[in-house]
Amino acid sequence: MQTIVFAGAGSMAEAMIQGWVKEGVVSPKSIHIMNKSDRQKLNRIANAHGVQIVSDSRDVVKVADCIILAMKPKDVIKGMEALAPLLQEHTAVLSVVAGISIATIENSLGKRPIARVMPNTSATIGMSASGISFNEQIDASLKQEFMTMLEAIGTVIEVEEDKLHAVTAVSGSGPAYLYYLVEAFEQAGVKYGLSREVVRSLAVQTIAGAAEMLKQSTEEPTELRRKVTSPGGTTEAGIKALEENHFKDAIMACIHDAEAKSRELAQSE
Repeated sequence: MQTIVFAGAGSMAEAMIQGWVKEGVVSPKSIHIMNKSDRQKLNRIANAHGVQIVSDSRDVVKVADCIILAMKPKDVIKGMEALAPLLQEHTAVLSVVAGISIATIENSLGKRPIARVMPNTSATIGMSASGISFNEQIDASLKQEFMTMLEAIGTVIEVEEDKLHAVTAVSGSGPAYLYYLVEAFEQAGVKYGLSREVVRSLAVQTIAGAAEMLKQSTEEPTELRRKVTSPGGTTEAGIKALEENHFKDAIMACIHDAEAKSRELAQSE
């Protein structure tokens, strides 16, 4: 793709831009950014990553190969209304907006190649976990192009569009849950005399190591946990405390509420 326009320049857009530029998948000269009104943010992103800012005339939108919808959900309908008169028939659309369906995008921008993807901000370092869905207008070649672009910034899995609500809840929001866990580790470690820096170093390596074990091992998480949990030992005591405090119920509630919020956003289109 020679010309890609980001409509919206929030954290997800910047994460994708940074990942693509860093991995050399897309030239920064091919990437153009625009948003509703925050020129200062556009300047910062352009200076940081070497991408281009869309001019007030928006001429580049008229020749774009792909428009990436990256606005806030509340802004996307008005944003698409402004874009619709500018797009060529061949222009593809990739949406990273939570809860906004392909049908809604088609209603606003017409029948054209459209994909919805839910990455996460780990795209910045090439480690996003993304789910993607396509409409019928996307041919095999374009589908592969999108998959290649997203694989360059992490893992991408094609799912039915309705399942993107769950993807949003599990991996789209997932990094925030893990950061929250590290916050809790830090607070607990400090309480028992460790410095915050020491706890963070230990927690980060522990999470990274466990993630790599899950990635490399053929064993189920239950079995890996069992191997760490010696009868009568410290891990067993900790797991018991998690069970008594309904840890799994809290995780289920977390995913349920995030998935429900994604569906709510879809219904309020």
